[in-house]
Amino acid sequence: MQSEPAPFVLSHLLRVSIALWLGGAFGVFSFAGAKGLGAPIWLAIFVAVGVVATVAWACWKCPVISLDKNAASSALTILFLLAAIASLVHLVRLCVFIVNPAAVGYALGPHRGVGLPPSHLCMTAYFVAAQSTATVPNIYDEYKLYSLPTQNPDAPRKARTIGQFDIDAYEYPPPFLLLPRTLALVAPQFLSFRMLWFALYGSLVLIGLLAVTRIFDPVVGTRVLLLSPLVLGAEVTIGTLQVENLQAAVIALAMLAMVFFMRGRYAAGGALLAFATVSKLFPAMLIVYLVVRREWRAVAWTVGACAALVGISLLDTGSAPYHAFIHQLPKLLSGEAFPVFRRPGAIATNLSVPGLFFKLKLFGLPNGSFALMKIVGSIYTLIVLAATVVIGMRKLSRNEQPLIWLTILILASLRSPFLPSYGLFPVLWLLILLTATVVPAARALGLMLVAWAALNKAVPVFTADPRIIAAMAFVSQAIIVVLLVVVWRRSKESPVGMQAESSFP
Repeated sequence: MQSEPAPFVLSHLLRVSIALWLGGAFGVFSFAGAKGLGAPIWLAIFVAVGVVATVAWACWKCPVISLDKNAASSALTILFLLAAIASLVHLVRLCVFIVNPAAVGYALGPHRGVGLPPSHLCMTAYFVAAQSTATVPNIYDEYKLYSLPTQNPDAPRKARTIGQFDIDAYEYPPPFLLLPRTLALVAPQFLSFRMLWFALYGSLVLIGLLAVTRIFDPVVGTRVLLLSPLVLGAEVTIGTLQVENLQAAVIALAMLAMVFFMRGRYAAGGALLAFATVSKLFPAMLIVYLVVRREWRAVAWTVGACAALVGISLLDTGSAPYHAFIHQLPKLLSGEAFPVFRRPGAIATNLSVPGLFFKLKLFGLPNGSFALMKIVGSIYTLIVLAATVVIGMRKLSRNEQPLIWLTILILASLRSPFLPSYGLFPVLWLLILLTATVVPAARALGLMLVAWAALNKAVPVFTADPRIIAAMAFVSQAIIVVLLVVVWRRSKESPVGMQAESSFP
């Protein structure tokens, strides 16, 4: 009886720590959002403090998941506390740079995060394309909107700029522009738009992490929650939030959609998965998975929402962006439309499967061409499609399903001609989910941390020998393969002749 107070006190301290971590993270995002909406600094601070207090109190009263006292070892608890503190420090520093672009010292440099300089901002492409649809018929015209004219089209691009930031090239389907065009209505100025985008982006990623946590049973869910700061605070994630690339948000949207489907919220799930699909295409592989599992309500809502989004987009921008997209699509599939392929360093960092063959050029080998990438990409698409069908026929436990969703998304994302370091966000997520399914002994946590550190090792795009960079990227690719194989082997197959059963209500 006398030994009971210690575990009781520790569990309450853990609840408080989790509540404060979540409150702090959402507080950072709310501060940036308030500034993006034009609030003065004192009001933004007031809003942030209010969000911190409200979220922390709510998470204390109604925890994200019912914590299992037997799930958290001492090592796991200590790891959570350290990672939570580090993640908040990273977020606060990044928020300073988001709100004040002159504070470059608070940003991750080219040797950290995703290996890009602070001047790189993927979101510039979304902002420029959204602003240009009314005046420029071809929003994919690189030299009209994104790059300065050059007499050598094979030379590295010289980007146009917005303030201190280089404008990235737009390489997404037209329906995605519904989001930046809507945000531009409330934040028409670029810097305000950037702050608001960061606030929504970071909040979505964190909500996605928490929503998936609730799918698992209390034991595994507790471990997932305690390991989540390793995803949110990872330099890969912070670097992705800094460049504000869409990739991590699409992954979070797709996972959140599957959570909604599992809870019988088909309309919400369909809307989220539809937007993820029309924005980046690769989440469509989850629709295939749903078809195989005969989740007809989820499929119907998703397909219907896709049609609605395309229709709304046509009404908003007209058909010109769609004609341009159809013309651009073959180049997008082969990689020819991506200006980054003019830089050896960017080629070396590419994690995609088709990109492996393009790296042959770096070692003086033949066949590194866009034509080969397109062929390899088509073959790989068929392989992923077959794998999705096979895995969709398996009987999966509740704890296995999020791992399978994430595995399908990772496999599908590797089809892209160009997938730099921000493509490691779902890999980090899968790593902690896998770790949470085993007993959190020091050895298991140690192995996880080694893989985590290797994935977080920045691969600088614009420096060093590209062959060395390619070797560093290969380590990340090897870890991806190992994780995917582990998930594949651990999932249980359905008995021969049986159809996959519905996982949803």
